[in-house]
Amino acid sequence: MSAPAASTDPPTLDELREEFRLMEDWEERCEYLIDLGLDLPGLPDDAKTEPNKVHGCQSNVWLVTEDRDDGTLGVYADSDAMLVKGLTIVLRSLYHGKTPAEILALDVKPVFAELGLDRNLSTARKNGFGGMVERVRGEASERK
Repeated sequence: MSAPAASTDPPTLDELREEFRLMEDWEERCEYLIDLGLDLPGLPDDAKTEPNKVHGCQSNVWLVTEDRDDGTLGVYADSDAMLVKGLTIVLRSLYHGKTPAEILALDVKPVFAELGLDRNLSTARKNGFGGMVERVRGEASERK
């Protein structure tokens, strides 16, 4: 599967950090995540298949990676839940355009804590995000 035609690069991790720093409470951050999700170009229907589905998520989530010419991975995802679509943007900000070695070296727990996601997401959403992280790390490990 190639990248969605309308795909744009996600905000950088530094841009996400800055946006979250400007927000006073979880409600604002949650609305921001939903807005990010609204801007997410969805995956084409032919990519929403069982092999691309991320298991362990409360919502339906599909995730696809692709090898890019510069040796990095493209990370693309979609969900049927608005908040989770926003979380896929966080995932893409962490991993999209990184080499497999960079992906495997990144510890997402401090970033997750810095953004307040560890305190404010339900256990099911945290577990689902963890499933997305493990899926990307697995793809990176196979390509290393």
